[in-house]
Amino acid sequence: MAFYDIGSSAEDLVVLDRSLAPRRGALRGLYARLGKRLVDLVLAVLMLPVLLPVIGLIWLWVRCDGHPALFCQPRVGQDGRVFACYKFRTMVPGAEGVLAEICARDPAIAAEWATYQKLRHDPRITRAGAWLRKLSLDELPQIFNVLKGDMSLVGPRPFLPAQEPLYRQAGGRAYYRMRPGVTGLWQIVSRHDTTFAARVHFDETYGRSLSLRRDLALILRTAGVVLRRTGA
Repeated sequence: MAFYDIGSSAEDLVVLDRSLAPRRGALRGLYARLGKRLVDLVLAVLMLPVLLPVIGLIWLWVRCDGHPALFCQPRVGQDGRVFACYKFRTMVPGAEGVLAEICARDPAIAAEWATYQKLRHDPRITRAGAWLRKLSLDELPQIFNVLKGDMSLVGPRPFLPAQEPLYRQAGGRAYYRMRPGVTGLWQIVSRHDTTFAARVHFDETYGRSLSLRRDLALILRTAGVVLRRTGA
């Protein structure tokens, strides 16, 4: 599998090599309808004995500041259905209010948030949260979303209901046909330097090239991101 980075603007995005276009549509369709969910369940169950102790230890670490360790947030899922997405809390309590305050105070920060829906230097992130994000461990609780059927191990990154108009304005369609993923093409290739609207192109590319081989390749690449500590 080859990825080519041709830039970070909405027009110049990372795209997959043309050779990734599926040649056996029926097999691809069968995997999308049945195989992908089965693979999710099998892999999630196999990973649980390893992940549960890690999740327990991280829960204790985050809980040390006296605030809840888990963060539950509404996200848009398959067919536009909103579900509760689980994460470890990586920000200070009342983070949304803090964001509104700093955006009102600093137009440059407000513009950065409007474009990317994230801040490169986010003052709301706690010390534990910074490490969890760098190691991509803040999303471990989403294994339970996978088991529930809200998410897949691999797929488009779920977004907030408030972000949906931005996504639709950018022409996004493929996202709604799939379960959002714990990891995926955008997270692996260019999560740091693309606009929020640019995610549309990653989702469309992933939807066209959906297969078991590519999902397993993205899972392996995710392990590399964790080991290199390039999460955010």
